[in-house]
Amino acid sequence: MLALVSITSSVPEPITPDAPVALHRPLLTQQWLDLTFVHWAVDPAAVAGLLPTGTTPDTVDGVTFVGLVAFRMHRVGWLRLPGVPYFGSFPETNVRLYSVDAYGRRGVVFRSMDASRLVPVLMGRLAFRLPYVWSRMSVRTREDTVGYTSARRLPGPRGAHSRLLVRPGERITEPTGLEHFLTARWGMHKPFFGDAGFLPNDHPRWPLHRATLVAYEENLIESAGIPAPSEEPVSVLYSPGVPVRLGRAVAGPPRR
Repeated sequence: MLALVSITSSVPEPITPDAPVALHRPLLTQQWLDLTFVHWAVDPAAVAGLLPTGTTPDTVDGVTFVGLVAFRMHRVGWLRLPGVPYFGSFPETNVRLYSVDAYGRRGVVFRSMDASRLVPVLMGRLAFRLPYVWSRMSVRTREDTVGYTSARRLPGPRGAHSRLLVRPGERITEPTGLEHFLTARWGMHKPFFGDAGFLPNDHPRWPLHRATLVAYEENLIESAGIPAPSEEPVSVLYSPGVPVRLGRAVAGPPRR
């Protein structure tokens, strides 16, 4: 039973299915393809200490969420240069939490980011200080299912892994408020010189499908310091993907 408490102290900005600010000079461009979003409800008090200073859990009716998001990263490119075909394309699986900062900006906090290419992992860790880890991974699309596997290599912990098999269903014409809350996140929070930095993104509105979780096995959530889910997911969604632009990290109030 979740304790229905609210830790959010700021007034969050509205949740919008379209990016509130267009990034005219992106730092990075990429595509996120064949995404599966699996979410479980979490007591905010259980994850508040895992968020960067200056942020608190973003909640719905006093409950927050942990997401396991598996997808294909495709053709990551710097500035306006063409995306890199080999090193810029790889499977990725993220464990993420939901956050809001003192200025009301809603975002996500990545607790782990498994990826199958070593060079992007090193770049993500060194240049962006993101929790990338090197893993053996695959994404396999069959006639009516999509399967994702991940097995941790470095830096560990050894044995951290995930296996998801989903069956996408019909397209969602009007997502629910919770489905918008879980997917329409227009930036990430990360530590930034002792405060919470915000790295914005923009992309077209998600094409979402409800999905059936045919099979899953994972311990990435527990490996990320979050209590292992004891109940079934509250949401399973699939998207064929979107092109994405990422901006530079900023601290302080939003720039309008």
